Amino acid sequence: MPKLSTQEQAEFLATPGILMRIAVVDASGGPTVTPIWFLHQDGDILFTPRLKSAWYKRIQSDARVALCIDEDRLPYRKVLVGGEATLVHAPGEDDAWRSQYLAMAAKYVGDDGARQYVENTINEPRALLKVSLESAKVSTWRMPVEGEPQMGIWASRYYQPETRF
Repeated sequence: MPKLSTQEQAEFLATPGILMRIAVVDASGGPTVTPIWFLHQDGDILFTPRLKSAWYKRIQSDARVALCIDEDRLPYRKVLVGGEATLVHAPGEDDAWRSQYLAMAAKYVGDDGARQYVENTINEPRALLKVSLESAKVSTWRMPVEGEPQMGIWASRYYQPETRF
């Protein structure tokens, strides 16, 4: 099971259009998953809920999160993160991190679309949260690339003892 190198991981996390799914713990202790935009910067995964977002309220009660960043086309790269979300900027401090928000939006809708999106939603207070990859549990995976063995791509625990390659 090939892992992403540090460079491959950074390149993947910078890929335009790749959504992140964030799982939070709801009031009953169960998971809730939401697809959202994110930005990878300085070893952190940054993301921004609106003030009235249900998953933001859940993070305020329990900061544990699981993040799934993956793609649906070859080479099927994925980064899985388990950690705690920390507050970088509280809602209402949006002007302090506007450049990061524009960069995040530009990953998904381009520079012009990002400016328009921010202008259209400027009155919606947001928080800026992060998960530090250094302190989180991170696992990565990708399909083999040319020159790598194509069989046995999953961890050995998934195979029956008699499986041959």
